[in-house]
Amino acid sequence: MSARWSDRQQAMLREMGVTLWLPPAPAEVPLPEVTVPVPVQAPVPSPAPAPAPVRMSRPVAAVAEANSPSAPRPLAARPSGVAAMDWPALREAVAGCEACGLCRSRRNTVFGVGHAQAQWMIIGEAPGEQEDRQGEPFVGKAGQLLDNMLRAVGLTRAEAGPEQQVYIANVLKCRPPMNRNPEPQEVAQCEPFLKRQVELVAPKLILAMGRFAVQSILQTGEPIGRLRGRMHAYQGVPVVVTYHPAYLLRNPADKARSWDDLCLAREVLRGGGPAPA
Repeated sequence: MSARWSDRQQAMLREMGVTLWLPPAPAEVPLPEVTVPVPVQAPVPSPAPAPAPVRMSRPVAAVAEANSPSAPRPLAARPSGVAAMDWPALREAVAGCEACGLCRSRRNTVFGVGHAQAQWMIIGEAPGEQEDRQGEPFVGKAGQLLDNMLRAVGLTRAEAGPEQQVYIANVLKCRPPMNRNPEPQEVAQCEPFLKRQVELVAPKLILAMGRFAVQSILQTGEPIGRLRGRMHAYQGVPVVVTYHPAYLLRNPADKARSWDDLCLAREVLRGGGPAPA
């Protein structure tokens, strides 16, 4: 029977004892299993590699080093026209000179002191610590000994006439660090200053004190022991050599030889000394 019985009709037929054949209820079809996809986490990109350091070329690196606060300032040329300078210009040129590395460590330049037309000119080696502090040559114990030596022959560094007051200068105008020996290029840079001082003072006698002073102005490598007892010349001026007062403080036995040198210088100034070697 193709007609579908209603619920009421089916109930009436059951009440009448009529058995109805009904097609079996369709079996439950299992729902397909649904697989929920697991979200895939996107890969985290690795950090980009650091850029390679840029290597500066030599010119750029040199500029960077020169601009560094710790880089030493470059040296300047020695002031020109030294040979024609007067006293004020020469003093100013020395004070501002940056022609060698000594300008980087000095406190003060040590120009010179004394009578501008002195008959005696004393030339020493280089400033020491006390000279660098005070800006004056031959101070401290060595200066006191020099004063005593000058006093013994009637001279002084105090105010007096040109016959008595000496003029004192050094070969170097700046102190070498730790009082080391002057280097040849340092002496060469300072030599025009000393030469001009000698020309301006025009002394009748130069007393050179110390090995470096003696060897610098006489252009020799001979030790003082071989140069003593003779008269030499620098820029046409008679030169007598002797020991530096600082050396005499360490070697007091040579004070007698230094006294002999002073006596020789006095004789040369009076015109009774030997001819220049």
